[in-house]
Amino acid sequence: MEQKNGALERAQALKLIIFDVDGVLTDGGIYIGETGELYKPFFCRDGLGITLAHKAGLKTAIITGRKSAQVAFRAGELHISEVFQGSLDKRAAYRTLKEKLSLRDEEIGYIGDDLIDLPIMCQAGLPMAVADAVPEVRQQALLTAGFAGGHGAVRELIEFILKAQGKWRALLQDFYEPDTESGLAQ
Repeated sequence: MEQKNGALERAQALKLIIFDVDGVLTDGGIYIGETGELYKPFFCRDGLGITLAHKAGLKTAIITGRKSAQVAFRAGELHISEVFQGSLDKRAAYRTLKEKLSLRDEEIGYIGDDLIDLPIMCQAGLPMAVADAVPEVRQQALLTAGFAGGHGAVRELIEFILKAQGKWRALLQDFYEPDTESGLAQ
């Protein structure tokens, strides 16, 4: 993981993490079946990371340029209620989230991978990137995962935030208790 000055302090202030989908929550591939159906591979460890973020009191949201039933389904599984699809200009969705949740830029983190993510990354308190993001996005990011999109980058970045906020150790405790039913989504 690459961390620039100020990343730790900014992570401590976060209340909301926003995710792009293609190239962040997935590997960026769009798999098309013979009848035109789309498939998107999501990574279970990223899903558990999002669930742990919720358990720690963080809010999450999705803003994506594409529209697909798969994203709506996955967001439902992970209890991400704020989902904006088909947002080619992501700034409007970002403003809506800020107002709806009464947040300041400093309280928002954004994870992106491509040029379409730059407008929000320039506003968010903690701009983050996946390892295989385009150079311009990695340059704007204060925190860059060591993993590629769809391969654990989201989980790695969430763990950094939860550790920065002093919440990680408490979250782990449930996993060490033999009789505890976690009920956590992946």
